[in-house]
Amino acid sequence: MRYRRSDTTGTTDDTAEASPPVPPAGAGLSRRGLLRGGAALGALGIGSVAATGCSRVSTAASGGGGNLLERLRKQGVVRVGIAGEVPYAYIDKNGHLTGEAPTVCGTIFKRLSVPRITPVPIDFGSLIPGLHANQFDVVCAGMFINPTRCQQVLFSDPDYQVQDAFLVRKGNPKNLHTYQDIAKSGAVMGTGTGYAEIGYATSLGVKPSKMEIFPDQISGLDGLEAGRVDVFVGTSLTVRLALKTGSHPGIEMTQPFIPVVDGKKQYGAGGYGFRPGETNLRNAFNAELLTMKRSGELLRLVSPFGFTKTEMTTLTAKELCSG
Repeated sequence: MRYRRSDTTGTTDDTAEASPPVPPAGAGLSRRGLLRGGAALGALGIGSVAATGCSRVSTAASGGGGNLLERLRKQGVVRVGIAGEVPYAYIDKNGHLTGEAPTVCGTIFKRLSVPRITPVPIDFGSLIPGLHANQFDVVCAGMFINPTRCQQVLFSDPDYQVQDAFLVRKGNPKNLHTYQDIAKSGAVMGTGTGYAEIGYATSLGVKPSKMEIFPDQISGLDGLEAGRVDVFVGTSLTVRLALKTGSHPGIEMTQPFIPVVDGKKQYGAGGYGFRPGETNLRNAFNAELLTMKRSGELLRLVSPFGFTKTEMTTLTAKELCSG
């Protein structure tokens, strides 16, 4: 689930020299890497995983805010980069594209007179290089917005914000509520591959030797139950949904919180990424998103994926990009 935490606070994943080729439809790959198959999500007009024959020439260089929106309207389809992360954007067991981001993205593009979206499955770390290489038109993967990424991507305003939270044994025997608590107690911390929480914990004193990295939140929950770790760390959304995967009477969730590193709050807020210069498309997208926020439609759309009022946000990309 938000193997978000394919998100990191650093630049390693986002500055790969080249993006791997887009896999053919039906390529059998893991959720954490590329995706499996794909088919239409009829209600949103979402196309198959196979890339379309749309032109891959960037339109931002022409200036004037770019003309990508105009071109997408003529084509009737927008290619979106996804990274197979539950509940953000993924292919379900039936081979259908689903998740919070495609649902929101698809709804907005329909209102912008682009009726179909076609997913382009790619590794999370290759989303930004793939965007710049014109492999797709928009990053639609719940990507966290931070100052480093803002130097490479033109972001929409965020459509969600998550805090961090811990999974601990019932009663929280080690009294773990913050990363500083983990560091001081010497507890063994579990978290997911590429999670932003790795950077937060390291910055706040947790030693790498006291961390165990799991491929996803479900295996982390299993590790906690088995006693391999004392705490599993993720976003509040991640750990809340993990607890819903089955019966875990010996595990509980701590109170969500916003980490503070070097005196700055670390907001976990995600949005949609556009190529620099495509301000016309980004601005039109933002206008529709703002309308959905104000009407309450956004929350209604994303609630089936575990999002609650707590995850709604009034933050802007400008605020997040400024750090």
